[in-house]
Amino acid sequence: MKTAILSRCATALLAVCAIHCAQAADEAIVTDRPDFVESSKVVGKGRLQLETSLLLERDRHEAGRERSVATPTLLRVGVHDDLELRVETDGRIHVQGGGSGHADTSLGLKWHTMDARGGLPSVGVLLHAELPSGSRAFRGSGVRPSLRVAGEWELPSGMSLGVMPGLGRERDDEGRRYTFGVLGVVLGKEVNERLRGFAEVALPQIARGRHGGTQASFDVGAAYLLSKSCQVDAMFSRGLNSRTPDTAFTIGLSFKR
Repeated sequence: MKTAILSRCATALLAVCAIHCAQAADEAIVTDRPDFVESSKVVGKGRLQLETSLLLERDRHEAGRERSVATPTLLRVGVHDDLELRVETDGRIHVQGGGSGHADTSLGLKWHTMDARGGLPSVGVLLHAELPSGSRAFRGSGVRPSLRVAGEWELPSGMSLGVMPGLGRERDDEGRRYTFGVLGVVLGKEVNERLRGFAEVALPQIARGRHGGTQASFDVGAAYLLSKSCQVDAMFSRGLNSRTPDTAFTIGLSFKR
C-alpha cells in the first residue's frame, strides 16, 4: 500500500516537473543515477528532485532464463543546504513467469559532510532503512538498514573518480540476520557541458555464500542534460558472477524543481 501511494505521488510530481523541465535552474542537476556509486552532493534547501527509470534484467540459471522489468524511482527533498530526505523504491516489478507487484520502499537521509579541497574528496554520507512495505512476493523481512559513504575526486582533463564503501543488514532465506559489505568504484568523463560518460565496478552485496554470496557487475553508461533542471541517462550492466543478473539495461529521466 505504501509503495502504491509513493508511485502515485511520484507520477504526480513527474507531471509537475515536466512542465518546468525547460526552465533554467541556478545550478545544473546532479543525480544519483544511472551509476551505482551515489553522488556526494545533495539537492539543496527547498529543492525537490525526482529520478525515475525503467530497468530490464535478464538472467540464466538452472531453471531456465528469467526476465524482469522494474521502475526504480528516487525522490529527494532538500531540507538544508547539506541535508536531504530520500524516498526510494524499485517501483512496479514484473518477473516473467513469476508474477507482478510492488517493491519495498526505503526511507533515508543524505548528508553532504565535506567539499573537495586540495587532495581531499567531496564526501556524502547516506543512511537508509528499507521497509517491508511491498507486495508479498517482493517483500523483504523486517527493517533492513544500510550506511554508505560516497567520495568524489575531480581529476585532470574532465575526469572524475568516485568510491562508495558501505555496510548493510539483511536476512537470508532461512531468516538469519547478517551483515554485508557494499563497494562501488566509478571513473567518469565530462565529454562537454551536457554529456558525461562513465565506467564502474559495482558490488551491491559482499557476503558469504550461505548468505547469498557476493554480487558484482561491470557497468558503462552516459547522462545528458536537456536543461539545467532535466537529465536523461542510460546504462548497460554485465554480471561478473553467477549470483548477479547476466545483463541489465536502464534508461532514466530526472527533474529538479
